[in-house]
Amino acid sequence: MIETETVLDRRRMRRSVSLWRALGIAAVALAIGAFTLKGDQLASISGKKQIARVVIEGTITEDRDQLKMLKKIADSDHVSGVLLFVNSPGGTTTGGEAIYESLREIAKKKPIVAQFGTLAASAGYIVGLGTDHIVARGNTITGSVGVIVQWPEFVELLNKLGVKVNEVKSGPLKASPSPFEVLDEAGRKVTENMVNDGFKWFIGLVESRRGIKVADVPGLADGRIFSGREALEAKLVDQIGGEDEAVKWLKDVKNVASDAEVIDWKPETGGGYGIGGFTSRTVGWLFGAGAGEVAEAFLRDRSISTLGLDGLLSVWHPAEK
Repeated sequence: MIETETVLDRRRMRRSVSLWRALGIAAVALAIGAFTLKGDQLASISGKKQIARVVIEGTITEDRDQLKMLKKIADSDHVSGVLLFVNSPGGTTTGGEAIYESLREIAKKKPIVAQFGTLAASAGYIVGLGTDHIVARGNTITGSVGVIVQWPEFVELLNKLGVKVNEVKSGPLKASPSPFEVLDEAGRKVTENMVNDGFKWFIGLVESRRGIKVADVPGLADGRIFSGREALEAKLVDQIGGEDEAVKWLKDVKNVASDAEVIDWKPETGGGYGIGGFTSRTVGWLFGAGAGEVAEAFLRDRSISTLGLDGLLSVWHPAEK
């Protein structure tokens, strides 16, 4: 009888240990899942309404991962509003155009407010025009409405070095302008027409979105920059303030739920392949996840130089002279 009771006790103990072991493994799995999921994914799982915070920083280009994220925000039932933080000198005109169009698609389903940081110029301002309301700091640098094409010319340098560049092209305007030849009148006219067409599109966007005439704002058509206070007076922005004021506008004016949390949304990078991804992962392994994120941001940020940017540019930077 005693042996039977002992055997039953051992079986009950084993079942108890197995149960706690399974619960422990499940808890660890949930903890790992919570750690690896992004803030927007966790918030979506919870089902709670949220305000999606999207950050546009550095040089603006047509980033497919970023555009996919904006599409996801537009389709997410858990997102009640969008807070767009802009801190950018601009970038490619097509990059600004692509984000603008994505934001207008979001605006068909939910309200969007922009908060300008230190700098929101050129294509950075184009992005802001895609929102329903713009909040800027009093000292934010904004404006710089315009389009530019730049290229170096090495002709005199190559002549001094005794270097000649040979080429065969299908037409006189192919690959014009080129750094290896002096720009002729025909090439200059084509380039100017292209810049003027982009500029016409830009000012049309400003007039339609801001309800103003560019000609009525001194210096706007000349590409000048404005402080936030000047921009407010010129009706280029709607309000002076920061994130608190932007969120308050969403809740008070657009009736976003008062308990909606601001959740950061970040583009999925597609696995981080290539030398950049390898470098950031290595730095993260050696010095910690934070260092890896800093390395990735540094490698992805093209604001270090505009030499790698092709096409029409809408970018502002102070003169080096």
